[in-house]
Amino acid sequence: TMSLREHALSLFRGAVGTVRPAPMLKRALKLQGDGCPQLLVKGQAFPVKRDLYLVGFGKAVLGMAAAAEEILGDHLTRGIINVPLGIQESLQRAGMQEMLLKPHSKIQVIEGARNNLPDAEALKGAVAIQELAEGLTADDLLLVLISGGGSALLPAPIPPILLEEKEKLTKLLASRGAAIQELNIVRKTLSVLKGGGLAQLAHPARVVSLILSDVIGDPLDIIASGPTAASSHSVQDCLQILTKYNLLHNLPESVEMVLSSSPTKPTAPENYSHVSNIILGSNTLALEEAKRQAEGLGYAALVLSAAVHGQVGRVAMLYCQLIELVRLGFTGLGDGPLGDELRGNLLRLAAELQIPGLDLDEFLQALQGLGPARPVCILAGGETTVQLQGSGKGGRNQELALRVGLGLHRAQATGASSPQGRCEILFFSGGTDGQDGPTEAAGAFCSPGLVAEALQEGLDVEAFLRNNDSYTFFSQFQGGHHLLVTGLTGTNVMDIQAILIRAV
Repeated sequence: TMSLREHALSLFRGAVGTVRPAPMLKRALKLQGDGCPQLLVKGQAFPVKRDLYLVGFGKAVLGMAAAAEEILGDHLTRGIINVPLGIQESLQRAGMQEMLLKPHSKIQVIEGARNNLPDAEALKGAVAIQELAEGLTADDLLLVLISGGGSALLPAPIPPILLEEKEKLTKLLASRGAAIQELNIVRKTLSVLKGGGLAQLAHPARVVSLILSDVIGDPLDIIASGPTAASSHSVQDCLQILTKYNLLHNLPESVEMVLSSSPTKPTAPENYSHVSNIILGSNTLALEEAKRQAEGLGYAALVLSAAVHGQVGRVAMLYCQLIELVRLGFTGLGDGPLGDELRGNLLRLAAELQIPGLDLDEFLQALQGLGPARPVCILAGGETTVQLQGSGKGGRNQELALRVGLGLHRAQATGASSPQGRCEILFFSGGTDGQDGPTEAAGAFCSPGLVAEALQEGLDVEAFLRNNDSYTFFSQFQGGHHLLVTGLTGTNVMDIQAILIRAV
């Protein structure tokens, strides 16, 4: 029989495979007919009356563009994509030819946004995209490819604001504690292309956006700052934020000028009737595929949520309690006082984490209804946050796995855990882009015995965690066997976590 680790790897690979650019685009995008060809996107038809253009920006857009060009063939007139610095070389080195454009491609590639920050190269690309959009006619069709990381790759401040001025203001806001949503509202307000700007410039051409979401809940106006989506914010919102952080009275002159002459109301939704925004890939889609694979391997599989977020320590606690509850079920004690206590703890934790759309009551009932004999797989996705205290090397997925390992160890040590030996347990967390923090691992695996085994090797898990040094721990522990290493995947729909439990 396969080990739990082999099962986990196959689930993760299946989930990531389904949101890889090429298979994702080939499923969703077709070109039909010769006389007056039609572009079919997930069953919606868009006539190609005259010219078909393509623009794109984001970390996964190179692979998306390569697949799109293959599908569109000679119908594509020209394209421009803005992608992260060094990505072509990285994919070449990783042997991922299918993610690269062919030698005589009609698509121009501009690399920029070093360290995911807007820079002069990204600005050059954004201006080229802007010029292409402005030149379109009512008979043209513009295909827009969008993925996470698109925001930094599409900087085009409204003149006379300079990129440096906009960046300085954003950094100032961040240093005063502004939330990412607030930063995005200010960025959008001062930008030509964000917040629906690109769609407005392309008018009257038909605009079709294909989106790979890396944001919880897939909000169109947040992914890559929503260049083709109606913005739900106005200049008033931007002014309120600047007032809140006490910045209204020392703004650069250019920013004051733009703010005072901006329309006070957001563009009306009916002004977006020429735009179709279509989500092609998301965390939810990846989890559905992982569930299918788990069921194929004989598991009773449940998806907890595609929107798990919050401090990594609290999320680890949620997973530890879930594991304890399933383990109790395996020993036939799930309906006793210990089970009730665990369910109470879980409901409190879920309420505190405020995971959108999660009905934990319903989930726990489904869990109880699984019966004691079948192996169980619980899947979840989203994005946790780590507060850095140390100077170690790690990523949120590896830290989550290590914290779950520590939680399970503590439960055993205090006797709060149910009797051992009746079941095998594995937890993993992995980033779908194949990169967790500044490491070459996508994430890591852990089991209840991890901390005890590490102590035998002289490794103190708590010390590594205090230093945010999960990667160093996993590299040194059992020869790195617990690291999840997949290489770059060319896609990104946040993270995937799984709990696998089976009777021994």
